Amino acid sequence: MGCQTCLKPLPSFVKRDEPARVDLRRYDQSWFDRGRSGGFILLWWLVQAIAFPLTPHSFHGARVFLLRLFGARIGQGVSIRPTARFTYPWKVCIGDHSWIGDDVVLYSLDWITIGNHCVISQKSYLCTGSHDLHDPAFGLKTAAIAIGNGAWVAADCFIAPGVQIGANAVVGARSNVLSNIPNQQVCWGSPCRPRYLRTYAQ
Repeated sequence: MGCQTCLKPLPSFVKRDEPARVDLRRYDQSWFDRGRSGGFILLWWLVQAIAFPLTPHSFHGARVFLLRLFGARIGQGVSIRPTARFTYPWKVCIGDHSWIGDDVVLYSLDWITIGNHCVISQKSYLCTGSHDLHDPAFGLKTAAIAIGNGAWVAADCFIAPGVQIGANAVVGARSNVLSNIPNQQVCWGSPCRPRYLRTYAQ
């Protein structure tokens, strides 16, 4: 019965009795390699939930140390805010002098590579995992994300699995990035599209 008895009247084009074409009981991610043991993953999640939020705002080095301890590859001079979240840090590589803002989520089921001098602004979500919408079992899919040197992903952006953002590109706030972004382009929108060439003051 589920919620059928409490559903409010639906528009005429909605078929209340249309059967589900997916069967979530068949979902299977046993093939997926998280890269570490279950105990190691649990330990990381505990450290992230407890230690990260307690570090002072400017203690970037402490957070970088913890991430490196759990396998992240992080360059020199990297700033990471205390509310940033890393699902599996051992699948993350960040170049020199890059910034990871507050409430950024690196959903690193697959590799996330961020170049040198990059900015990932607050509340952006880098998503390397999704589901196969054509699979009746709703199978898991993953694809790596790569962000080139000097790129800026502004606040509250969504970066889809498999996306590559070119060097020195700019992604405007609240953009939905579903495909690759060329080098040196200023882009925005949903879906995100190139708008004009990025230039620099002399």
